[in-house]
Amino acid sequence: MALTRLRWVSCFFAVLLAFPSRILAFETPLSDTAIREAYFLGQRNNESTAKFLDKYYKHPPPPKSGPYISSVAILTPYAMVVMNTGKQIGHYSAQQAQIDHRDRQETVLCLVEIQLTDTYPAFIPDPASRTTPPGFVPRSYNFWTDFQVHFMDGENELRPFASSGHANYFCSDQGGCTLIGATIQFEFFAESFPTTEATVQIEPPEGESLELNFDLASVR
Repeated sequence: MALTRLRWVSCFFAVLLAFPSRILAFETPLSDTAIREAYFLGQRNNESTAKFLDKYYKHPPPPKSGPYISSVAILTPYAMVVMNTGKQIGHYSAQQAQIDHRDRQETVLCLVEIQLTDTYPAFIPDPASRTTPPGFVPRSYNFWTDFQVHFMDGENELRPFASSGHANYFCSDQGGCTLIGATIQFEFFAESFPTTEATVQIEPPEGESLELNFDLASVR
């Protein structure tokens, strides 16, 4: 009996070694079974869904000065199905999710969240002011274009096929909105994205640069 168990364990690890990329790396293209699994996880739209998606995020600590990169995410095709189906509760079927997925090319979505801070605020000294102290003007709504974001696969830089961004505001019930940050997103074709690890390098216009390593082999 002990010999039989030993042979079974040996065979199990032999299978793991024979198919490392399939077992460890995220899946692309997604199978119909994977899409259904992602659909039902997204439809729960509860704590387990949020906990699952949080695996794809990194939350760096606040900087001593400069803007705060509060989160960076690399969302695989599987994670994107979970996220997208979670936005369509009650009127969206697993069959429709499969149809919609087959109609589009699989992509990887990368999100960078930026928050303003006391040392990188919503209002900045007016460069045209002639008074002492100078007056203040609102920071540009597209301030996020001053951030340099690079995605690396070892020594090779990955190029997104699309990128965009938008400012984030806090609006009070009494009226008026205040700039509080921005979100930048990048899209890559999944078939050309690394499936084991990737590095995100962010160079803000002020403050220290940031480098984050993502273990993509540990997520779907």
